Amino acid sequence: MSTETEQHEHHDTTGTPPSAENTAEGFRGRSLARFAVLVAVFVCSACGLVYELALVALGSYLIGNSVGQASIVLSLMVFAMGVGALLAKPLQRWAAVSFVAVELVLALLGGLSVLGLYAAFAWLSLYMPMLIAISLVLGVLIGAEIPLLMVLLQRIRRQEAGSAVADMFAADYVGALIGGLAFPFLLLPLLGQIKGALLVGMLNAAAGLGLVLTVYRRELGGRVVALMTVLALLVGGVLGGAFALSTRFETTARQALYSDPVVFAERTKYQEVVLTRSRSLTGPEDTRLYLNGDLQFSSVDEHRYHEALVHPAMTGEHSNVLILGGGDGLALREVLRYPDVEQATLVEMDPAVLRLGRTDERLTSLNDHAFDDPRVNTVTADAFSWLRDNRNRYDVVLVDMPDPDSTETAKLYSTEFYTLVQQAMAEGARVNVQAGSPYFAAEAYWCIEASMRKAGLSTVPYSRPIPSFGQWGFHLGEADGSAPALRLPDGAPPLRTLDERTLRAASVFPPDLDRIPSVEPSTLMHPKIIEYERGAWKNY
Repeated sequence: MSTETEQHEHHDTTGTPPSAENTAEGFRGRSLARFAVLVAVFVCSACGLVYELALVALGSYLIGNSVGQASIVLSLMVFAMGVGALLAKPLQRWAAVSFVAVELVLALLGGLSVLGLYAAFAWLSLYMPMLIAISLVLGVLIGAEIPLLMVLLQRIRRQEAGSAVADMFAADYVGALIGGLAFPFLLLPLLGQIKGALLVGMLNAAAGLGLVLTVYRRELGGRVVALMTVLALLVGGVLGGAFALSTRFETTARQALYSDPVVFAERTKYQEVVLTRSRSLTGPEDTRLYLNGDLQFSSVDEHRYHEALVHPAMTGEHSNVLILGGGDGLALREVLRYPDVEQATLVEMDPAVLRLGRTDERLTSLNDHAFDDPRVNTVTADAFSWLRDNRNRYDVVLVDMPDPDSTETAKLYSTEFYTLVQQAMAEGARVNVQAGSPYFAAEAYWCIEASMRKAGLSTVPYSRPIPSFGQWGFHLGEADGSAPALRLPDGAPPLRTLDERTLRAASVFPPDLDRIPSVEPSTLMHPKIIEYERGAWKNY
């Protein structure tokens, strides 16, 4: 027994890798070596979780389906991690060099993952195949880390398996916590998705190389250490170069998504905000606002949309108006055309959109500097949460929200949301909701009406042609049990696209676009609106 121990603590002459118990002595003993391995576990776990969250976040921005994106990425990665753990079994004999090799490949691919996915989306239309491939490859590499690190940890101290697993998972879970918090609250707001992933990739490479240089330098030998150092520097150089060029890349990729020149772009913590502007020698200039790639308005015909949204709701008392959404100020412009409006409250979640509506000359020229009117009160808040705490009552409520194609916006088209809207309505008040296209998304359009009716609102549907959108629909509602009359208010300001005749015609739907009785209302627990919306637009 003493002979075996003696052989194990000196050099193994049978061809097996030398024990880390001997090589770790140069790193101030086994305790410091063990600490270094656990630090590597911590860093690798944090980096791995950031890669996962970055892929989910990018999908949410580009595709809009955060639940679907998270399900695809996480399920594929967890599966691939199991595969990676199995594939790492033959590598355990060369655990130190295998770990460093895995880390360098993971650092390179993980760091470039967001950039590559964005390029696939912008130029190749291969976003989903690329997402699946990247999730599987990163998952395999992340899964290979733990078995290799476990071998390294157990070699340093002859620790029982249960104790080693406890130490390993403690460091792993703490790393996941730090990575999970750092991504949304530090990396995303300070660096953005592309630069954040690249920086984490460089940290990942440094963690692998650092473990070699501090703990396993003697075990691996000078040539192997030199090779690993060169490879790590190459990976760092590629990631650093991509970091330096990422702003130019993002600008070019973003422009590839839009037919007109991008004149403003900002990625906020809620969405990507883009303004484009085209100049024509023969026609008017066209300024367009996009949120997460979805068109919000075109300056050429936005008046058609906003006149149809605002003025039918202004019949009757309208001294106190509430606008939910509409941070561009265009619906607000139409409201303020009524001199007897005493107060207009606008609730917008994203302060960047409000800032744009207030300060960008391209928008202020369209909204007639509406936010400078002393009658206007702006609130930066999520409309759903704000309504829960609201105690005021309004004569008119205008719901000007982005289309319900994501889980974030679906709640703003739910029965619960319309119940909160009803509670904010004064006696005899009206609400008008932009409801999408009754032609392209008929089920979603009629689902919105079903949800409003389930909340106790009586509704009148109507639609108007908006060239930039197509045939676009609205639902006018009241809470007193009788269907509101679809007409313009007495003393309405001059309108370019509406009169009593065209408004009466707007409520007539041809047989193939008429109400669909089978659609179900959308609720928080069963957001049917997402199913209807995605099913309608997938072929367009």
